Amino acid sequence: MDRAIGLPHAVAIVVGIIIGVSIFVQPTEVSRYVPNIPGIFGVWLIAGLLTLCGALVCAELSSAFPQTGGVYVFLNETISPAAGFCWAWAMFWIAHTGIIAASATVFGRYVAYFAPIGDAGIKAVAVAGILLLSAVNYFGVRQGSILQAIVTGAKIVAIAMILVLVAVLGEGKHVPTATANAPAAWSIREFALAVGAGLFAFGGWHMVTYSAGETRNPERTIPRALLIGTLIVTACYVALNAACLYLLPLDRVIHSTRVAADAASVLVGSKGAAAISGIVLVSAFGVLNGVILAGPRAYLAMAERYRPFAWLGAVHPRYHTPHVAIALQGVWACILAGTGSYRELFTRVVYTEGIFFALMAAGLMRSRRLPTYRPAYRAWGYPVVPLLFIAASLAVVFFQVAADAWKASAGLAFVMLGLPIYYFWIRKHARY
Repeated sequence: MDRAIGLPHAVAIVVGIIIGVSIFVQPTEVSRYVPNIPGIFGVWLIAGLLTLCGALVCAELSSAFPQTGGVYVFLNETISPAAGFCWAWAMFWIAHTGIIAASATVFGRYVAYFAPIGDAGIKAVAVAGILLLSAVNYFGVRQGSILQAIVTGAKIVAIAMILVLVAVLGEGKHVPTATANAPAAWSIREFALAVGAGLFAFGGWHMVTYSAGETRNPERTIPRALLIGTLIVTACYVALNAACLYLLPLDRVIHSTRVAADAASVLVGSKGAAAISGIVLVSAFGVLNGVILAGPRAYLAMAERYRPFAWLGAVHPRYHTPHVAIALQGVWACILAGTGSYRELFTRVVYTEGIFFALMAAGLMRSRRLPTYRPAYRAWGYPVVPLLFIAASLAVVFFQVAADAWKASAGLAFVMLGLPIYYFWIRKHARY
C-alpha cells in the first residue's frame, strides 16, 4: 500500500474527524454542570487531555491490528471475541446510532432558528435528516463521500468566523459573566459530568488512527499528529467557549439551545446569527452523513465473523452498498432521535463508550506482556497514559450512571444482553 500521508495531512485528518457539530451546543451542557469560568475551561482542557491519552492507546493498537473494524478488532484480539461482539452490539443499539441521533438533533435545533417548529418539529427534522442521508448512502457510497467532501469544512469555518468576528467587532461587547441564578460552587460529581459532556464533543478520536497503513513513518507521524491535532482541537474549543462567555452572560449560555447563534447575534445581529446558523446546518449535515457512512464498518466485520449475522453484510446487487446495515442503522437512529432528549442521547453514548474504551486500554496493557505482540510503534507514556485513561473513563462512567441510575441501568442492561446472546448462540457459529 502506498504510504502517502505525511504529518500535515495526518494532523488535518485528526482535526477534521474530532471537531464535530456538538461543539455548537455542548458549551451549554458543560456550563450547566460547572457554572463558573475557571471550571468550564478546566473541563475542556481535561477532556482534551483524556482524548489525547485515548487516541495514543488506539494508535498503538491500530499499528498492531490494522484490520478494518477499529475498536471491534482491538477488543476481539486483546480481550476476547465476546468483548468485541458486545462493542458492535452496543454500537448499533446505543453508541453509534446515538451519535447519529444526537447530531441530527443539533441539526434540528439550528433549523429551528429559521422556523418556529418547537420540540416536536426539531425531532421531526432530525428524523427526516437521518432518513435522507441514509437514503443517500443506501444508493451509493460515492454519493455519500462526495457530499462529505463538500461540507466537511463548514464546522471549522463556523468556529473561525465566530472567533474572527469577536476579534474584529468584539470590543465593547463584553458582558459580566457572573450570574445570580447559578450556584458558584460545584462538586467532583458535577465536574465529572461536565467532563463527560465535553468528551462527547471530542468524539471520533478512536477513528483517527485507521489510516496507519497509508502513513509515512507511522511510528513517529501518528503520535505527533495526534498530539498536534488534539492540541489544535482543544485550543479551538477553549477559544470558542471564551468567545461565547465574552459575549453572553453565563445564565444565557446555560439555558441556550443554539449558543453559537446567540453569540453571533450579539456581534452582528439577526443576519449574522442566521449566517452562523446556516453554516452550522451545513456542518451538521456533513457530520451526520459522515457518521452514517462510517457506521456499517463494525457491523460488516461482525457479519463476516458470525454466520447468524451474515445477512447484515449483504451488499446491494446494483448500488454495491451494505444496504441492510444502512437501513437498519437509519431506522433505529430515527427511533432514538424521536424518543430521547439531546442530553439523554449523548449521556448514553458517553458512558457506553467509556466502558469499552477502558477495556481497550486494559487490552493494550495485557497485550504488552505477550511475546507475540509487535506493534509498529508504542504509545508514549506507558504505563501512565493507559492507566490514567482507564481510571478517568471509569470515573466518568460511574458519575454518569449514578446521575440517573434507573435510565442508565436500563441502557447498560441492554448492552450486557449481548453477552448471553454471544455465549448461548453466536460463538458456536463463528467462522474463525
